Amino acid sequence: MAFIIAAVVSIKLSGLDRHLDQERLRTWISSYGAWGPIAYIILYSIAPSLMFPGVPITVAGGILFGPVGGTIYTSIGATIGASIAFLISRYLGRDWVEAMLKDRWKELDAKVERQGWKVVAFTRLIPLFPFNMLNYAFGLTRIRFSHYFFASFIFMLPGVVAYILFSSSLLGLFRGNVSGEFVIGLILVVIVSAIPIIYRRKSH
Repeated sequence: MAFIIAAVVSIKLSGLDRHLDQERLRTWISSYGAWGPIAYIILYSIAPSLMFPGVPITVAGGILFGPVGGTIYTSIGATIGASIAFLISRYLGRDWVEAMLKDRWKELDAKVERQGWKVVAFTRLIPLFPFNMLNYAFGLTRIRFSHYFFASFIFMLPGVVAYILFSSSLLGLFRGNVSGEFVIGLILVVIVSAIPIIYRRKSH
């Protein structure tokens, strides 16, 4: 949420908003045909393994592809990206990931042992932990990949929809066009951002 606010203020102050036309951007990306969405999905698939934050890419997806396309391509890319990091941790770089996480993943493993995919669902719905680190951590646990994959895809959707709805009409805001999609998206983003805070307070 802080990133989005900072980006909006920066664009407005720099005057860049005068050169950003949402329909022009979408026309430009559609001129690449299927390669536009494919390139976006590939970018999102690589980003988590490189520890690149997903929010900027998600916001770009909403601006470039709109609410429907943005949700579809972002969900696919985010799930593939989470899966790649998981598989790297499990089969290729286990020692490196263990050294990076130290013993913090063992508590997660104990929870997975008791509750299985529900732990994945919980951590996706309530983002208490860094997304990229969490992908690697799950690779060290004993959860089945199929359970991890489908739980990640399904339970990341609320957050994806929130940010995509918000960002898909973001550029229109600069021209005074406050759409229903923007208002709904803003409310959802606030809710998603507030859930971890509320959870922490109730846990103490």
